[in-house]
Amino acid sequence: MNKRPLAVTLIALLYVVVGVAGVAYHFPELKAQQADSGWVELTSFLALVSGVFLFLRRNWARWLALAWIAFHVVISAFQNLREFGMHVVICAVISYFLFRPESGLYFRSGELKRIS
Repeated sequence: MNKRPLAVTLIALLYVVVGVAGVAYHFPELKAQQADSGWVELTSFLALVSGVFLFLRRNWARWLALAWIAFHVVISAFQNLREFGMHVVICAVISYFLFRPESGLYFRSGELKRIS
């Protein structure tokens, strides 16, 4: 299977956009050495890495994408109920589309292509 599923493309694009926007938005805080700004930048950077490597057909990037959104579910649990609910729904949608059989086949065939 050579064609990337549309859902994978859209999720990868979303992660790239969120990662770039997060890095750019929070960079002044990092530059000013505000507390926890390094962790926020790292989180944004991981979204960017995940998105880029989803485009590059790396299976581990699916797991990083899932871990990234799951982390946001956990930290939003300490915010308000609406934010938590939105993150749970987004996590479920991303999990569903990244781990469907079609997506799994796409990523597995990419792994096999690199090995041979």
